[in-house]
Amino acid sequence: MVRVRFAPSPTGHLHLGSARTALFNWLYARHTGGKFLLRIENTDRVRSDTKFLEEILENLKWLGIDWDDEPIYQSRRFDVYREKAEKILARGKAYREGEAIIFKVEKGRSIELNDIIHGKITVNTDNIKDQVMIKSDGSPTYNFSCVVDDSYQEITHVLRGDDHISNTPKQILFYEALELKLPQFGHMPLILGPDGAKLSKRHGVVSVEEYKKEGFLPEALANYLILLGWFPGEDREVLSLNEAVKLFDINDMSDVQAKFDIQKLKWMNGEYIMKKKTEELLPLIKDRLLVAGFDISSVADDYISKIVGLYKIRMKTLAEFVELADFFFKDDFTVDEEGKKKHLDNEEKKESMRIFADRLEGLEAFSQEGIEEICRDIVEERGIKAAAVIHPTRMAISGKTKGAGLFEIMEVLGKEKVINRMKGLKR
Repeated sequence: MVRVRFAPSPTGHLHLGSARTALFNWLYARHTGGKFLLRIENTDRVRSDTKFLEEILENLKWLGIDWDDEPIYQSRRFDVYREKAEKILARGKAYREGEAIIFKVEKGRSIELNDIIHGKITVNTDNIKDQVMIKSDGSPTYNFSCVVDDSYQEITHVLRGDDHISNTPKQILFYEALELKLPQFGHMPLILGPDGAKLSKRHGVVSVEEYKKEGFLPEALANYLILLGWFPGEDREVLSLNEAVKLFDINDMSDVQAKFDIQKLKWMNGEYIMKKKTEELLPLIKDRLLVAGFDISSVADDYISKIVGLYKIRMKTLAEFVELADFFFKDDFTVDEEGKKKHLDNEEKKESMRIFADRLEGLEAFSQEGIEEICRDIVEERGIKAAAVIHPTRMAISGKTKGAGLFEIMEVLGKEKVINRMKGLKR
């Protein structure tokens, strides 16, 4: 049975690269009917923080990743690591240096690794210095504790980033010293920023938590991340995790580094938002409004749902909703000053809009069809273009130069609010 693991360190947020590693391990386990395990690498007593751990676990769940069995915590296994190191020491393969226990690396031999993704990798031990197993403070080093725990968890495949390639030969030496069976190793190319360098904070947002706050949907972010290293074929890009589980083949993973493209992610997120049912988006949008400081306690869900229906095909992130649709929830909405100057400071356009407002007052059923009919009549009577009425009206009622269909917006806003805004042009 395939057994893979994800081993986060709770010293910071869940990085996009780490999330991708977790996703590929999870996909492989679920595709093969194996197990996906968690190990919390919290040996750094100073930097490890439970708030980071809680956030990491929550973000894994948010992305759709579940795990088998309870996680193990390295901070609770210091005695185990020391016991294993003492065993190597007793065999004459290590030495003490104060309280530290250090492994003696045999020089002049080659370590061969048949990497699942990169193929054959060879490293000469002349390039590996003696390896600390237990530090002087009693804590284990990463490479040593990793081997002890992978063996304990019976890990069959270690799938991780390319930045661990240099660690693998060192870990193989520990496997040999402890007479343990080697897992198979696969190293994924790192995610690069637009400039070709390793994705980092200098490229902007890099943690899952930040993308969550920006209004990206978990299924969109997960979908995008798994395409950075694997392609499902048949020109398919938008696919659910369940579909990915069925299609995933570890042998199809790419050994080419992938560049992170925020515009591609936004496009994909927009696709997911557009396809979601309005009732699914409603609670997410309400949360966005509350975070933005809107009092929606007396606003009916039906009203918000209508607005979501108008804008879900126009949003790339949920966060954009507030900026796009603020005028539905308050009268002191943001105004595009250039648009105001162009469309509301023109006397002829103002006169057309005044006539439009007067006619709307007599409209009993305030529907988009009725509103549009009146607009067309005015355009025909005055011999003007429809834009001469539509643009100033949009500016007056929304403060924006573009958005959802004007007549649909007017119907949702309601007759009284629309006419008041059209007549009260002081902003």
